[in-house]
Amino acid sequence: MANKTCKYIFVVGGVISGVGKGVTVSSIAKILQSRGFSVTAMKIDPYVNVDAGTMNPTEHGEVFVLDDGDETDQDMGNYERFLNITLTRLNYMTTGRVYQSVIQKERNLEYGGKCVQVVPHIPMEVISRIERAGEASKAEVVVIEIGGTVGEYENILFLESARMMKIKHPKDVLFVMVSFLPIPSKVGEMKTKPTQHAVRNLNSAGIQPDIIIARSETPIDKKRKDKIAFFCNVSADAIISAPDVESIYDVPVNFEKDKLGNFIMKLLDLNKRKGPGMPRWNKFARNVKDSKNGINIAIVGKYFDTGDFILSDSYISVIEAIKYSAYHFKRRPKLTWINSKDFEHSPKKISELAKYDGIIVPGGFGKTGIEGKLKVIEYARTKKIPYLGLCYGMQLMVIEYARNVLKIIDATTAEIHPKGKNLIVDIMQEQKEKLKKKDYGGSMRMGSYRAVLKKGTIAQKAYDSNSIFERHRHRYEINPEYINQLEEAGIVFSGTSPNGVLMEIAELSTKEHPFFLATQFHPEFKARPLDPHPLFNEFMRAAIKRREE
Repeated sequence: MANKTCKYIFVVGGVISGVGKGVTVSSIAKILQSRGFSVTAMKIDPYVNVDAGTMNPTEHGEVFVLDDGDETDQDMGNYERFLNITLTRLNYMTTGRVYQSVIQKERNLEYGGKCVQVVPHIPMEVISRIERAGEASKAEVVVIEIGGTVGEYENILFLESARMMKIKHPKDVLFVMVSFLPIPSKVGEMKTKPTQHAVRNLNSAGIQPDIIIARSETPIDKKRKDKIAFFCNVSADAIISAPDVESIYDVPVNFEKDKLGNFIMKLLDLNKRKGPGMPRWNKFARNVKDSKNGINIAIVGKYFDTGDFILSDSYISVIEAIKYSAYHFKRRPKLTWINSKDFEHSPKKISELAKYDGIIVPGGFGKTGIEGKLKVIEYARTKKIPYLGLCYGMQLMVIEYARNVLKIIDATTAEIHPKGKNLIVDIMQEQKEKLKKKDYGGSMRMGSYRAVLKKGTIAQKAYDSNSIFERHRHRYEINPEYINQLEEAGIVFSGTSPNGVLMEIAELSTKEHPFFLATQFHPEFKARPLDPHPLFNEFMRAAIKRREE
């Protein structure tokens, strides 16, 4: 019989950011799901931004879009991919969103004339949102990630919310800290002191962790476990080793080896039940390891440089979608991130693309690096290299075709040249007023929309369907005035909006090119480890064929 009381697991981070809270949340949720429990996951971002949509990808990583159009943190993508479920805006909150809601309620007199204060009204709003997300998804367990690192000023109110929830639901709330244990090269020894300090910081917020996930380069030994247990007031069994792994998809498997699932069920008093287990997941994780033959894919983007480092997080969903399709064919993807600006400064470099089995141009905004992308697309088209364009990658594919095949030399997009003569890509009519008002946040065409597919095309055969739903995030569209010209010249618009006005997929016939296809939507947002996306599969199939030939 199902437990009618909802359980809540809060996951917080210690010592450093990027320690793996999102993967930990996803893995814990996956383990409980495999044991037959209904689970959902939430992300709390401490930013004052109302959503992730206005953040620069090089600052914060990818913006992940949900079916309902909410622009969220990339961890939401991890939750969906691991759990193979569709989340909603109820599963995501930010400081800005919480304050906005409280202020709106105050304006509506929903507090009955009371003095509205940061405490308790902000934490109460957070608690209300957490409980609402659990109810809406009919979850038995809600796993909540609190963004940031313990000790930071900006997540104090969210920790206070978690503390208050523990008081409200004393037997139904669990705290997990994911903390980093460094091994300084000159010392040569795993150090526990930073984790001890992180736990003390958490204690100062009124919270005692029940479980500590010990992240490090290597597995934690018994001596360090005992030391953390002694100084942090947890049992040694509650310290779970989480060494670096080749694939994040090994994490739930490794957690289960350490019996994390059993420990959580014991602490939350969850009755054992027969669940589906993780045979398919384990098979996928083995596939990741067993895939030996390489496949070389170039991702040509514009959000890679952040100081002296490459930030692949800007395209994390694209990268994962490629991996799923590669592993589906038992291939090991070798991904190369190339800054499109490189081709603008060094045109001769374009010939280096010949060594790749496939090329992807993902989404983006603005004019930086665009001419470089156009050169890449032309090279992929003329040299018959499998090409997949996503969002901006489709718009630029059509502009390249217009320039070099239709000979419309000044073909361009209104995003770069608003007053251009030949706007092959123009702003959507309803977006013009929004931009005049500087209404940028959450105002694009976003979320899931239906498209109809043209029979016999690459897209229609890949989906094996005449109708699909995919997620969007854009303001500009292929200009209807040029559709006939483009089609007469050879472009096939294989997917359109139901009314035929908006072009959703463009491709070339396989007689012209082995695989030259692009989408206005973002298929990467719906790719799953156990359910790779059909368009990425077809792209991968073409790339493998090129490699073998």
